[in-house]
Amino acid sequence: MTLSTRIKPISYLKSHAAEIVREMGTGKEPMIITQNGEAKVVLMDIVAWERTRETMALLKMLALGMRQVEEGRVTPVVEVVQRLRSRRRER
Repeated sequence: MTLSTRIKPISYLKSHAAEIVREMGTGKEPMIITQNGEAKVVLMDIVAWERTRETMALLKMLALGMRQVEEGRVTPVVEVVQRLRSRRRER
């Protein structure tokens, strides 16, 4: 399904809300709602929303890690393993 078929005016949302919610529950593509000809909101099912949130969190962690590498804020793996082993011995 193409994105262009999933763009609807707010009047469509108002008159077909129950149908849209049912449709979203079947895993359909997100729907874009417009107001005065401008895209205003995106409607998607909860599973897709949760997946999107998880993906964003992973991308943020990746970006942070890349920034730390660029800044030289890294620890060689040998050091990390030594620290972990010494902590385990302390217990």
